Amino acid sequence: MASMTDIIFLLLIFFMITSTLVVPNAIKVTLPQAQKQTAAKPLSRVTIDAAGSYYVAAGNQRERRVAFDEIAPFLRERQEREPEMFVLLYADETVPYREIVKILNIANENRFKMALATRAPR
Repeated sequence: MASMTDIIFLLLIFFMITSTLVVPNAIKVTLPQAQKQTAAKPLSRVTIDAAGSYYVAAGNQRERRVAFDEIAPFLRERQEREPEMFVLLYADETVPYREIVKILNIANENRFKMALATRAPR
């Protein structure tokens, strides 16, 4: 079981990372649309679908299904090539919190920069 200190530490890391990714902008602008999105930093994605299956992808690659044990080696190998890489976690809203914490633990143990993906409000 994770101690209260571990949970607070994970939440602190989460808020520190997400606060550095959110850039406040007082000027309202309508950004142009583009076919391809360019990321400011190299990006890797971990996705957990509603069925609890794990998928990984790097950059513009298509997601591929993996076992849980394959996630950390995939991300470590990506970080060796791109030291400034950060990981974006996509998790279905029905995924149990413990599954998200497993991925956060991988990030914590390997010192990956991580953010949680959300959708825009309607």
